Amino acid sequence: MLKVFSRRLVGAIPVLLVLALVVFILQKLAPVDPAVALVGEKAPAEVLERAREQLGLNDPVPTQYVNYVGKVVTGDLGESSVTRRPVATDLGKFLPATLELVLFTFVLTVVFGVFLGMATSQGWRGSGVLRVVMVCGSSVPVFLLALIGMLVFYRNLGWLPATGRTSIRNAPDGPTGLLTLDGLLHGRFDVFSDALKHLILPGACMAIGPAVSIGRVLRSSLSQTLRSDFVRTARAKGLGEKRILLKHAVRNSAGPVLALGGLQLASLFGATIVIEGIFAFPGLGLYTSQAIGKGDFNTIAGITMVLGLLYVVANILVDLAQASTDPRIRV
Repeated sequence: MLKVFSRRLVGAIPVLLVLALVVFILQKLAPVDPAVALVGEKAPAEVLERAREQLGLNDPVPTQYVNYVGKVVTGDLGESSVTRRPVATDLGKFLPATLELVLFTFVLTVVFGVFLGMATSQGWRGSGVLRVVMVCGSSVPVFLLALIGMLVFYRNLGWLPATGRTSIRNAPDGPTGLLTLDGLLHGRFDVFSDALKHLILPGACMAIGPAVSIGRVLRSSLSQTLRSDFVRTARAKGLGEKRILLKHAVRNSAGPVLALGGLQLASLFGATIVIEGIFAFPGLGLYTSQAIGKGDFNTIAGITMVLGLLYVVANILVDLAQASTDPRIRV
């Protein structure tokens, strides 16, 4: 397992370097001048020139790229022209909310997807209705699904909140930055339950589409596995269908599901940009939309690098999970 991890970690370095190169090129092609964004359009020429020298914009382009990579490695992502704070500081403020939402959504995705795949592959009672409902839900655009959820569960039924991350003013802000976990660590179960309620609507809206995809892949993989020779042998030995399914078939069918799950996990970070804007959820998505509206390229570049790093980490974790379920991958 350690060899698999080391190989994947080494392979991630070129990916991140290429991502940094793409971001650097886009920064050069963008019509926004970082020096003008820093000091303002009405700044005197000498102030603008000092800003360009301070930012290293007068250096050769290869030198600028090397310096940019060096700053990214050390966590220096520049200064936001909107908040006038380091981008890394802003990311540390907004990233935990997005991580909490994405992790909650991924848990819902796995639960819904696995249940859908197992139910439809075994022909459980009501599985056909469940499949139709899930497919219909996944065909609806995320933003429309969010608006429907807000109308039904917030306005009409009043069961769930529609905006924000919590309704409690004195909620703890540490040590993890995840409100649900921080609430438990501080013994504040009111904070935990309130934060969980704020996660349900946006999390469910993002989870339905990926859950259907995972359920379909799992159903196809399980159907193929249940027709294999070793399953027929297990049935001949008198093993029950439930034991065959849970102990043998699921593990041998997990490879494609894990691969797809890694892609879905990475895509959830992109989906948060839309969802967080609709639900006014104070995470990276809301921060990104504000940065795009203001033309804050330092912030956009910093968010891109963080999301790229999270994508790479997610794929490494998926590779490790696949290696744990399939010994052939380890060799």
